[in-house]
Amino acid sequence: MVSASVLSADMLNLKEEIKRIETSGIEMLHFDVMDGIFVDNISYGLPVLEQVRKTTNLILDVHLMITDPLRYVNRFAECGADYISFHIESESDTSETLRTIRKSGVKTALAIKPATPAEAVFEYLDQLDMVLVMTVEPGFGGQSFIPETVEKIRIIRKKINSMELDIRVEVDGGINDSTSGIVLNAGADTLVSGSYLFKSENMGEAARKLRCLGI
Repeated sequence: MVSASVLSADMLNLKEEIKRIETSGIEMLHFDVMDGIFVDNISYGLPVLEQVRKTTNLILDVHLMITDPLRYVNRFAECGADYISFHIESESDTSETLRTIRKSGVKTALAIKPATPAEAVFEYLDQLDMVLVMTVEPGFGGQSFIPETVEKIRIIRKKINSMELDIRVEVDGGINDSTSGIVLNAGADTLVSGSYLFKSENMGEAARKLRCLGI
């Protein structure tokens, strides 16, 4: 599955960009929320998500890069999120935040930065619908893929399989036609891509290449 990162879209023409995603056969829209504290950047938030939800039936994959996600998850759920991922490195209690997301009727996802070990998510796997492995440092689009993150994908996928759980493994950062095969073969099944998709002349063909490069 491919999730197009709206952070790389033309924000002045967001409605048209969403139509472009839809007509390209892409299943998810990745919505990065940054507070300028947890990461050194500020992006969009609740009002934009609410309008996006009115515009599309795409799966809305909301990634909270914020200090206190627990404070806001209900509001993001109300604005139309289908998945909410937040960082294990945030200040919110992880289990309580997961329970609150699940109670809101939204699918749960837990994100980890490149320096965080794979094993950090193990105790929460039975509460998750998805694990998000960051393959760049969170906060800015257009960064280069960090090869050292691939082994974490393998470790997490192996643990999920050993527990016989149905959990997606999403990767975000530097995903293009050179790196997608690497992460797919390591066990990822959900690819977040921004610059590669939005700069392509044919977004549908670019997305097809991402899906088909695994062995």
